[in-house]
Amino acid sequence: MDTQKIDTPGSRLIPVMREGICVVQMILFKELRGLLTRKYPALDAQSVAMLTGAVTNELFGSLNMEKEFETFRQQNRAAIEQELLSLAQELPGLAAPLTDALRMQALCDQALGENDEKITTNERLLTHAAEIGLLIKERELPLPSTFMIMVRTLGDTHNLLIPPTEINSTDDKGLVQ
Repeated sequence: MDTQKIDTPGSRLIPVMREGICVVQMILFKELRGLLTRKYPALDAQSVAMLTGAVTNELFGSLNMEKEFETFRQQNRAAIEQELLSLAQELPGLAAPLTDALRMQALCDQALGENDEKITTNERLLTHAAEIGLLIKERELPLPSTFMIMVRTLGDTHNLLIPPTEINSTDDKGLVQ
């Protein structure tokens, strides 16, 4: 019997953790886009968005291989690397969430039994984050629930998540037949 196919509570948790990682990526994108807009006023909105996306994707190892984005990445390699190097100083409030998200990404891939290449990529991403001063080495890896609480709090703070609301009996009547 293939034990990796068994549906366990841990395997159901991985998609939730990945969504949390995506929220951290969106927060980075939002904050970095604002920073780069101020930093490079001569760039148009599309160029700022492309640079922001390239930096975010580079940090998380999720490169967009479409020709337009790959060409942009190659032509702007120095700017992307410079922005990565300055992330810790320019967005210090994101160091902890990014540390947690990068570590969770590595754990999710490992738990799913990802191939050696993917695991090696995660190790490289964590090493690179440490080299650029973004990874907080002494920070303990949070429990999944702690990570998701942090994600929800950040998402709410950055207006990226809509918190659940209670349904009153009047609202309930329209939902139930």
